[in-house]
Amino acid sequence: MPRYKYAAMDSKGGETSGEIDAESQAKAVAAIRARGLFPTKLTPTAAGPRASSGAKGLKTEIRLPRFLRGRVRTKQLMVLTRQLATLVDAGLPLLRGLRILLRQERNPTLREALSQIGEAVESGSNFSEALAQHPKIFDNLFVNMVRAGEAGGVQEVVLLRLAEFMEKGERIKNRIRSAMVYPVVVLVAAVGILSFLLTFVIPKFQEIFEDLLGDRGLPAITQFVIDVSTIVKTKGLWVVGGIALIWAGFVAFGRTRRGRLIVDGMKLKIPLFGGLMTKTSVARFARTLGTLMSSGVPVLQALNIVRDTSGNSVVAKAIQDVHDSVKEGDAMAVPLEACGVFPGMVVSMVDVGEETGALPDMLVKIADTYEDEVDTAVEGLTSIIEPVMIVFLAVIIGTIVIAMFVPLISIIGELSGGA
Repeated sequence: MPRYKYAAMDSKGGETSGEIDAESQAKAVAAIRARGLFPTKLTPTAAGPRASSGAKGLKTEIRLPRFLRGRVRTKQLMVLTRQLATLVDAGLPLLRGLRILLRQERNPTLREALSQIGEAVESGSNFSEALAQHPKIFDNLFVNMVRAGEAGGVQEVVLLRLAEFMEKGERIKNRIRSAMVYPVVVLVAAVGILSFLLTFVIPKFQEIFEDLLGDRGLPAITQFVIDVSTIVKTKGLWVVGGIALIWAGFVAFGRTRRGRLIVDGMKLKIPLFGGLMTKTSVARFARTLGTLMSSGVPVLQALNIVRDTSGNSVVAKAIQDVHDSVKEGDAMAVPLEACGVFPGMVVSMVDVGEETGALPDMLVKIADTYEDEVDTAVEGLTSIIEPVMIVFLAVIIGTIVIAMFVPLISIIGELSGGA
């Protein structure tokens, strides 16, 4: 009998895993649910149905390596969700909607996933259980919202909320990305210009100075620029290698548990950018939690999902503290205030939402408010970065020009006096 590995959640949001023997995937899911668990992942073991060429309804496939297969972008998933929500809302059965989307989908990874999801639904699995088999495409947020929609019989409403959630998240990312284009382009151009000046132009001036001035000393600023040019020309590769090594060490440190906390904490305190990152994290927290709770996901399970999708370990730790306190029966506002990550207005609005029983709606309002603040912060940051980068370039280039012309002015003066 085939054996399956599974991951599941209990009624309190706790995670568990194990193995189970069943004749088919659908029966394995039914057996797991009979234990009071909600399966989030189900994969056959080496002796499972994929290894058996005689298993009904399964095909032996040769898969390309991952780097040769197209990955699913957020925008593609967003469009797919919106289209599926529209089809289901129009009254089409879910399976027929999946087949329609499969015919028009061009991304090979998404096509394969849609095909397998359709087969699973046709064999009797729930839509959420079929989605859970593809965690790299459909994350816990997506799967649990769909599961809540199935339980409440409002699948089309949940799919629409998911599409709106992804659209707003993608809109914020695009605005931040657009704001960073200008400074990145200017920085790359500055590095290119400086490299050219220090490698080719300054050495020519150095030869001129040696011919005309001989052993006489150069002004301090000129000597400094020439020394920098010499280092870049003779030891440039060592400098680049050293910077790369330091960056690699920083990245490796950031992947450790303690390092990740330190690095993510620093991100939230960086001048100019720290406030933007904090507002983005708060907006994501409020939007995700509000959307999950509005869709009927239990609060503890919703907090687990929000923690895993926060994108910042400091925020994730704060959410874990909130989860632990709520699990003990405390209100959400108290641990939110104690963690020191969330602004006072967020804490106050959450407190009011808990008292009035309208916490999901209040969280959505918080998300709307902070997304607007993110937009304002991005515009302000763009307006600040542009003149700062211009001044920075002017100072660097101006310093090099002055350093090279000061000795020339002295030489010209001496030649004029001698004449």
